[in-house]
Amino acid sequence: MPRPLMFSAFVMDTASHILHGLWRRPDGGQLGFNSLKLWIDLVRELERGLFDVIFFADVHGTYTRIGGSYRKHVEVGLQIPSNDPAVILSALACNTEHLGLAITSSIVQDHPFSFARKMSTLDHASDGRIAWNIVTNALPNGARNFGFDNLTPHDDRYAWAEEYVDVAYKLWEGSWDDGALLQDRVRGIHGDPTHVHRINHVGARYKVEGPHLVAPSPQRTPLLFQAGSSPAGMRFAARHAEAQFLVVPTPAVAAQVIATTRTLLPQFGRGVGDIKFFQGLSFVIGSTEEEVRRKDRELDEAIDYEAMITHLGGTMDIDLRAASLDQPIDELETEGAKSLLDWVRAAVPDRVPTVRDIGMLTSRSSRVSGTPEQIADALAVWQAAGIDGINVINATIPGSYLEFMNEVMPELRRRGFARHEYTPGTLRRKMFGHDRLPASHCGSRYRGAFRDSV
Repeated sequence: MPRPLMFSAFVMDTASHILHGLWRRPDGGQLGFNSLKLWIDLVRELERGLFDVIFFADVHGTYTRIGGSYRKHVEVGLQIPSNDPAVILSALACNTEHLGLAITSSIVQDHPFSFARKMSTLDHASDGRIAWNIVTNALPNGARNFGFDNLTPHDDRYAWAEEYVDVAYKLWEGSWDDGALLQDRVRGIHGDPTHVHRINHVGARYKVEGPHLVAPSPQRTPLLFQAGSSPAGMRFAARHAEAQFLVVPTPAVAAQVIATTRTLLPQFGRGVGDIKFFQGLSFVIGSTEEEVRRKDRELDEAIDYEAMITHLGGTMDIDLRAASLDQPIDELETEGAKSLLDWVRAAVPDRVPTVRDIGMLTSRSSRVSGTPEQIADALAVWQAAGIDGINVINATIPGSYLEFMNEVMPELRRRGFARHEYTPGTLRRKMFGHDRLPASHCGSRYRGAFRDSV
């Protein structure tokens, strides 16, 4: 029997996120990204449509390898300007009841003590609907913005991330015992100090004494997302992630990534059901195949392909515009997002792919075009490959989501591929059936670990 997929709206508080140039269309409402009303209206619609999560991507630097300048990025609005999604999350929580609220935050941009406090505060404000997408920073400019001379090598960033999340787990899971917050008006005792503990973390990068300044939130640790699919990224996901975002070109490649990640799970004491996998897809929807073909052509004509190449090259820390379109990607050297090159290789298995292939695959590989029935057929294939949810990439806001909810969701519900109502409770309970990290997760080992610390 089919099971309901989960649906996440993949957005960014900027005018041009993934499919570049579409803010120029009359229906490109993302041009109003500075307006809080745009995001409040969107989350209300997403909740009406029973989406599970709104997922905010984020950056903390520019893609500056194009001639050593960020002028092109500013010119086309390529993720600049972009606003801090954490600032608006409490407003979105106030205007929703069930929708999960996920933000991206890099280990380079915030100290783990202040970050843990922020996330606990948001988890309280949302009654337990907060998620964190853990990223390690692939932007050299992002590293320089926080005082580093160069981008930390790829695998070393994951070692850094291990300590970062370790500090956060200690604060979220171990610093406060359950029941420590008494708020007893009669006795005049607000909290029991014997159940609030310092963590006294001393590591390679951080020294954090504690205690955590926020009492345990409904989830304690926010739901954990992760997007890396390099070997180091998959190992990190197998140890920490509860949901992994993929943007791979085919269900077959998704099945390979999922199978590889699942083979790693027993090394960390986890089971195959401990991670949900979300594939990023965009949609072109029509009532007839002729209408689908027309809308496909219109989308192709509206996309800014130069901006697409600029974005992908910046993500990989390569000036792709300076390379020949026929240059093999094996000749490209990068400390950036290596998983993107791996996905291009997997999508072109019969030869060595070129820079030209990157541009072509980027613009179309994650697109599903068809009638609602054809799209439902395609999503059934993705689910059979092991995908648990779809991260819906927009062409326009709110149009892409309204069209998907109004045209495709009814067909998905008819087939059993979409839910009919929300499950009550926290985001983790909605996805896994419990509020806190399970005992199989490495973060849970800090429960009660600091009871001798005062």
